[in-house]
Amino acid sequence: MQRLIDELSRLPGVGPRTAERLTFYLVRTEGDDPKRLGEALLGLKESLTHCQICFNLTEGEVCGVCASPGRDNEVIAVVEEPLDVVAIEKTGLFKGRYHVLGGVISPIDGIGPDKLQIQSLIDRIDQDQVKEIILATNPSTEGEATAMYIRRALGERAIAVTRLARGLPVGGDLEYADQITLGRALQGRQQF
Repeated sequence: MQRLIDELSRLPGVGPRTAERLTFYLVRTEGDDPKRLGEALLGLKESLTHCQICFNLTEGEVCGVCASPGRDNEVIAVVEEPLDVVAIEKTGLFKGRYHVLGGVISPIDGIGPDKLQIQSLIDRIDQDQVKEIILATNPSTEGEATAMYIRRALGERAIAVTRLARGLPVGGDLEYADQITLGRALQGRQQF
């Protein structure tokens, strides 16, 4: 039991108390629930791979977004991780394609541009008729550095390079906004 508690508490957002509750729930559960959970966990790593085009997670060679004929091939949103694709897809507003970098440039962690899918992005842009790249990396220092690196790596290609807008969250108060967020909200203001 302690081994399971330790392993569950390593998951993001799961602390020791939650791990204990989950473990005891599984112990008390009758039927095949724990077995199905174990099989699902084992099958997860065995069945998932990276899409050959965008590097999103998929169970086949090509993910559902890349295989969809209804998506706009001329617009690519560049994201850090597959979870970012999920977040954007939940909006229902983006109809383009994606490119998953697999992380961000972080010299402290030993991650350089060569460890990310940046060159494959550039190759993809050169092969396809891409007209816009949306740099949808996180607004962290590493995310900004990665976006700037990609922008420079694109050179003088005749392609629009845009960045996700930054600003205040819905329901947020100005008095609680940090200076950078408030500044970006002012710079990114739109016609009303």
